[in-house]
Amino acid sequence: MCGCGEPHLGRGHYAPTPTLLLTLLLSSVSFGLLGEETRQPHCSMFQVSLEVIPGWPDLPQNLLHIRAVGTNSTLHYVWSSLGPPAAVLVATNTPHSVLSVNWTCLLSPNPDGGLMVLPKDSIQFSSAVVFTRLLEFDSTNMSEAAAQLPGKPYPPYPLAEFSWNNINDSLDPATLSATFQGHPTHDPTRAFANGSLTFKVQAFSRSGRPAQPPRLLHTAETCQLEVALAGASPRGNQSVFGLEIATLGHGSDCPSLQEQHSIDDEYTPAVFQLDQLLWGSLPSGFMQWRPVAFSQKQGSRESTLPCQASPLHPTVEYSLPKSPIVQAFFGSQNSFCAFNLTFGTSRSPGYWDQNYLSWSMLLGVGPPPLDTLSPLVMGIMAVALGIPGLVLLGGGLILLLRHKQYSEYQSIN
Repeated sequence: MCGCGEPHLGRGHYAPTPTLLLTLLLSSVSFGLLGEETRQPHCSMFQVSLEVIPGWPDLPQNLLHIRAVGTNSTLHYVWSSLGPPAAVLVATNTPHSVLSVNWTCLLSPNPDGGLMVLPKDSIQFSSAVVFTRLLEFDSTNMSEAAAQLPGKPYPPYPLAEFSWNNINDSLDPATLSATFQGHPTHDPTRAFANGSLTFKVQAFSRSGRPAQPPRLLHTAETCQLEVALAGASPRGNQSVFGLEIATLGHGSDCPSLQEQHSIDDEYTPAVFQLDQLLWGSLPSGFMQWRPVAFSQKQGSRESTLPCQASPLHPTVEYSLPKSPIVQAFFGSQNSFCAFNLTFGTSRSPGYWDQNYLSWSMLLGVGPPPLDTLSPLVMGIMAVALGIPGLVLLGGGLILLLRHKQYSEYQSIN
């Protein structure tokens, strides 16, 4: 006879039943197969619009305003090719904030106050990004020991001295995008005779990923920039190109540059890193990009170029070209920090393959979009963990059935 103190294998009041275990296993598999947009929260409450702010009739239209209106907030992105290409991003705590432009002031030698977001006391965060120079390096004679260095620098191309198109010609309300296309005003070597540098700005009405690599995860309150250099003649046989990027600092402090790593490379094959530039504490802004560029328009794995970022440093040692929209919004007394991005090495693939280079980034306010494991990887993990689980579950069922058979046997005294 069994005593009341003997344990009951797997059938106690709080023990999980085989049915429950199987249900949990199937749930984990189905969760892995859900689309990323189903698992990622996204700000569908934002109403996103894109418009060109009209300026003087005889000048190219080059002021683009993206406005994302939420229930209790508004995000403003102002892009312009006045001077070097630049963006001003502003977050307010009201859905009624508006952009005000005084063109007479903005185009004057002292543009302070020519760009405002009203009411001023609604502003919760503001910052700016300026693309100051296109860099080029000769990597022909770089040794293996110095392979991490971009090479001998050629004189840079100051982007403030580029001539830019009228963005009305490229405005696409259907895709919420517009493209700034430029070339040097003075080009004695005719390097840009058949080439151009483009900045394609795109906003989004919902969360998702673009079809083209690097397929950065975006939300409705972010915007994406794709920089492409196409058709320009390099000054060397193995030229490596780069960008100098400046941003507002806070006193003597620069924004922080962080790296995130993942085991998932489905969206950008062989790239397991995500780089972020963060301004201050929340609510703050961010830049986010994969450390990769492409030497072909298709963005295939074979055309992948490594993208390396230098540390941020204050620019007190030298002066940066001034952006009128940045000075108009923030005034003339500001500290800047700068860093360089270089695309490629002396090894193939490189820009010289097809005279093409593209790189993408996200710009936003608030917590950056978080890359989670893709449905494919989660499905594989669920199956890999599920097979041993099914084996254990089957073994447990056999033990339970055998125990039940033994417990139903009644001994005869």
